[in-house]
Amino acid sequence: MRVAIIGAGLAGLTTAKVLLQAGHDVEVYDRAPDVGGVWSRTRRYPGLTTQSPKAQYSFSDFPMPRDFPEWPTGAQIQEYLAAYADEFGVTPHLRLGTTVESVVPDGARWAVTTGAQGASVVDRVVVANGVFCEPALPDYPGRAEFEAAGGRLLAGSEFHDVAEARGKHVLVVGYGKSACDVTVAIGEVAETTDVIARQLLWKVPRKIAGVVNFKMLLLTRLGEALFRYRWLRGFEKFLHGPGNRLRRSMLNSIGSVSVRQFGLAKHDLVPRGRMEDIVKNAIGLATEGFFEGVADGSIRVHRDQVIQRLSVSDAGAPVAELADGTVLPADLVVCATGFTQGVPFLPEDVRKGLFDERGNFLLYRQIQPLAAPGLYFNGYNSSFFSPLNAEMAALWIAADLAGALTLPDEASRRADVVAQLAFLDVATGAHHCRGTKIIPFSIHNVDEVLGDLGVQIGRFTRFTHWLNPVVPAAYRSLTPAVLTRLKDAPEPAKTPL
Repeated sequence: MRVAIIGAGLAGLTTAKVLLQAGHDVEVYDRAPDVGGVWSRTRRYPGLTTQSPKAQYSFSDFPMPRDFPEWPTGAQIQEYLAAYADEFGVTPHLRLGTTVESVVPDGARWAVTTGAQGASVVDRVVVANGVFCEPALPDYPGRAEFEAAGGRLLAGSEFHDVAEARGKHVLVVGYGKSACDVTVAIGEVAETTDVIARQLLWKVPRKIAGVVNFKMLLLTRLGEALFRYRWLRGFEKFLHGPGNRLRRSMLNSIGSVSVRQFGLAKHDLVPRGRMEDIVKNAIGLATEGFFEGVADGSIRVHRDQVIQRLSVSDAGAPVAELADGTVLPADLVVCATGFTQGVPFLPEDVRKGLFDERGNFLLYRQIQPLAAPGLYFNGYNSSFFSPLNAEMAALWIAADLAGALTLPDEASRRADVVAQLAFLDVATGAHHCRGTKIIPFSIHNVDEVLGDLGVQIGRFTRFTHWLNPVVPAAYRSLTPAVLTRLKDAPEPAKTPL
């Protein structure tokens, strides 16, 4: 089949690689001049690193270079993804610097229109533009006056050069990983650095108590099992039954260590609630240097605050007014306030079927829309193991293209998706990015996708992953095994031209 893939981030690249290996003709479109998606040089901010260690943030059949650090930089990840595209023959199929303007049904096929190439008709479309595509920039009152006075308002992904902050009064809005990353970089050069945090989040040290790598506790099957999933199996039944007190103690002890290790109580930065509630907000890895900056005074955090309006001081300088009445000098405001998940290139009637009444994506296995045959999504499964989740989703797509998946009927799939969203509402306090964030249930998602494919890694390896970090390399044999099986299957009927 001819398949158009929208997005050349890790999800788009692995989809292209798997579909090429399955014998399809693919073209990958991305408006950026390079591969990488969020890791592109056009989008990465100073201080950007992975949240997961390199062994976990890698594809099963393409390990990170040995000389990369445990937490690679944004530039290193982009380099890795470019090498992946070269290694597996994806590069000749890339159409970089190309914006997809529309994707419209054309009978049983799809017409894809770009500014550079015009319209072309393809059999299938994979949307892989990602859940971190369009930054959500707050619309503050007084912005025009603020900017006329020389103030600047930027999204975190638009802040590329730390020199822009040198000697200036800078405000960073947000308290997630990207906000803390960029704050540390800015704090080294700015005159003042203030963080405006609407809500404090729990931060996990890279090395808990300075010794244990956090992956040993949270990137294992046991670590994932500490959070109650939609259904419980095996040892999970014990953890959320007779062992519930032990489970809660294990989670909340990490929070206690974080409070002591970072001196949170001293600086009034202890989040509300318990460490167990971390999943209801975001599991954030602490940025090295952030709490050290708080301790030495180079970084000031204004907790439980928002910017009420941007303004100009009596002296004519740009300022920001907080909800509590505090007025801060603000030459530069960097907003690390999340992203919007959208598909503007799809027509309204198609988009209407993609969402529920609250705007959540209705995607079976985070991949397949319920009411748009021939359309797939990949990368709408943000996790600690994003490359692995995307790779297994790509394999699922290849199997479906071959007619090799036996799936429930549409009504049953819809009921499953609705139930999954209802579960995520409770489990995450509705903080699931419109159904696209599967943390901390990353490996549950992999298991379900592989269950549809009828494959799984060995039981012993699965057992070792309960106490040791899950290693994507353990899944290396699955793609060639499934693709070999697909080649032996009867060829599906071709779509009429």
